Amino acid sequence: MTEATSTIEKSMFDLTGKVAWITGAGKGLGSAIARALYSAGATVVLTSRTESDLDRIAGELDPDGSADRTSVIAGSVDAPGFADNAVQHVLATRGQLDVLINCAGISPSFTRSESVSDDDWQRVMKVNLDGAFYCARAAGAHMLSRRSGSIVNVTSVHAVTGFERIAAYAASKGGLDALTKTLAVEWAERGVRVNALAPGYFRTDLSSGLLDSKWGDSIVKATPAGRLGIPSELGGAAVFLASDASSYVTGTTVNVDGGWVAR
Repeated sequence: MTEATSTIEKSMFDLTGKVAWITGAGKGLGSAIARALYSAGATVVLTSRTESDLDRIAGELDPDGSADRTSVIAGSVDAPGFADNAVQHVLATRGQLDVLINCAGISPSFTRSESVSDDDWQRVMKVNLDGAFYCARAAGAHMLSRRSGSIVNVTSVHAVTGFERIAAYAASKGGLDALTKTLAVEWAERGVRVNALAPGYFRTDLSSGLLDSKWGDSIVKATPAGRLGIPSELGGAAVFLASDASSYVTGTTVNVDGGWVAR
């Protein structure tokens, strides 16, 4: 490989000059994705419900504030008007929006399907599916006007594989997978790419209840890689889907799952 070729290939993954909005960025996989995009050169706008979590991540990325490549917007993606207001804030302060990572997500208690309450079902759908659509709609409108942009919806291996006691979560992620394909087909000719990033099992606050239950050992054994994922291992795939390296990729799901879906 020549030096020139190496430079070209590296530049395809370079996000310098790009503005990326990451929801669910305060903890877990969202914060790991934010770190990866920041390391690739992006200016990152971080959203979650807890402002102190966002301030902590922003402080870790830019300790002295000199780089001016982090912003925080606290709020819930399913709140009325939040997505539209967030995009307007990004445009007012950063002038553009190039990437949206829809990573905000919740899961109810690990409950048998016949015992899931209406409130739990609706709460999961509102955040995981409704909120993701609101953010994609708001960001997509700006991206379509520029004929450029990348939206990455963080789904799950359980968008396509079954598991006990996660009916609401799995259904919400399956819906998000279908939404990804629909938006990809609708927006491709106008320059906006929409893909899904499907994590397998990573130890995060969201997954700890399940992984610490009696199913924890069986989950590891059922993963061909024989271990749980490390949150930072999701970052490379996120950078790929956000960057020009994936310029001909849309409507696709990238599984980062240690082989879970293949099995």
